Amino acid sequence: MRQCSICGKGSMIAGKRKKLRGNYNPVSQCRKYPNLQKTKIGGKRVIACVKCMKTATKNK
Repeated sequence: MRQCSICGKGSMIAGKRKKLRGNYNPVSQCRKYPNLQKTKIGGKRVIACVKCMKTATKNK
C-alpha cells in the first residue's frame, strides 16, 4: 500500500450516497487515495503527500 513517508497518510474507504426519492441511501463504498508525489526533501527522494510538501517548504 502506498503511503506518505512523512506523516503515514494512506488510502481510506469512503461511502457513496445516492439520493433516491428524497432519501439518501448508502449504496457502495469506494477507496479514496491521498495526493502522493515523488519529491526531494532533505536531500532524499521520498514519496510524500502534498500537504507535507507544502509544510516542508514553509519550514525552510
